[in-house]
Amino acid sequence: MKTIIKYISLALMVLVTIPTIAQNQRDFDNYRNPDQRGINQFEAPKDSVSTFDGLHVRVGGAFALQFQEIDHENSGNLSTPVLQDIGGNFNLATANLDFDVALYDGVQLHLRTYLSSQHHNEAYVKGGYLQIDKLDFISEGFAEGLMKNMRIKIGHMEVNYGDTHFRRSDNAMALYNPFVGNYLMDSFTTEVGVEVYYFNKSFFAMVGATNGKLNQYVTNPEVTSPSLVAKLGYDDYVTEDLRFRLTGSVYHTAQTASAYLYSGDRAGSRYYDVFTDVDGAGDGFRAGRINPGLRNELTSFMINPFLKYGGLEFFGVFERASGKAANESDERVWNQYAGELLYRFGTDEKLYVGGRYNLVDGELASGEDVSIDRFNLGAGWFMTKNILAKLEYVNQNYNDYPVTDIHNDGKFNGIVFEAVISF
Repeated sequence: MKTIIKYISLALMVLVTIPTIAQNQRDFDNYRNPDQRGINQFEAPKDSVSTFDGLHVRVGGAFALQFQEIDHENSGNLSTPVLQDIGGNFNLATANLDFDVALYDGVQLHLRTYLSSQHHNEAYVKGGYLQIDKLDFISEGFAEGLMKNMRIKIGHMEVNYGDTHFRRSDNAMALYNPFVGNYLMDSFTTEVGVEVYYFNKSFFAMVGATNGKLNQYVTNPEVTSPSLVAKLGYDDYVTEDLRFRLTGSVYHTAQTASAYLYSGDRAGSRYYDVFTDVDGAGDGFRAGRINPGLRNELTSFMINPFLKYGGLEFFGVFERASGKAANESDERVWNQYAGELLYRFGTDEKLYVGGRYNLVDGELASGEDVSIDRFNLGAGWFMTKNILAKLEYVNQNYNDYPVTDIHNDGKFNGIVFEAVISF
């Protein structure tokens, strides 16, 4: 424990000494701020008021560093792979580079590059998209009445399925996530597609289509069909202090070479080297996450309630995924349940404490019914609106896995400290 305190104290000292990042940057229209103001924002706000005065480029980024002290174990059965030893130390620092460009009145570009991530040593582009809130580039005032309520997004982009992806850590961009880890079934993928939104006061709807591919190619044209995504939601303040949001989402692909909805994050998870065996095999860079392996036909839907009353907030998840892999004849089903309760307090809600419970159950390709549960307990401090320090305790259990599986009677627990800068 003394070692843990020493490392955390050192990380805090380094973080505090980092000079404040000051840029002469203005806020964009219809834009989710990459600092504390973006907390509990979901879709970017829709507003017809314009501040456009010519081409403007906003350069931003994010950095994240963790200290991890986690133990893992499985049954130790002779048929079960032997886990490698892991100890307390710092993880690889991760970094993002963002470009946001106001191209025209009501038209902006977002591009994110991962400079450093767990899975890749080289820098690579996550994706980018155009967000169109006006059609004045066709002619001034074109379809103005319609576009007051509509938005079009098009590009190689993060698919807007469910609300969990708005609260997850996206490589170094971990400021929106009140905890360190993401959800067990981490629904996140980037695909080439288009999404069309309609906003009407407290209600909104979205329909979209993608080409169903994480990795883009033109060969094997008959292997993949387009994927469809849709979302319906309500978000408003019921009273001055009570905000209520409820959304339902669906993602469907009829056939694809490999559906990546639950394995699309190439950056990697936060729990480094958990459930990796002595030969380096196991969960790898997606350690701690669950991929149901429904890779050929997939239909998933998710329901997310969100309530915030004063400093108290609740976020929930119910998700059901059904489908099969290319070599399977029978459909398999996986379910995810999660509840997250936080209390934000202090001046400008700079401090928070909270807990999250996450449960997943489903059928493996080998036929066994298994479940995984995780409990997180966390706290955070916004030192400035751009700097967040957070501490998390995690406890995860794998239930009913076969004796030949690395997760047989498996569990891991420990603490992770994370420092995040985003601007």
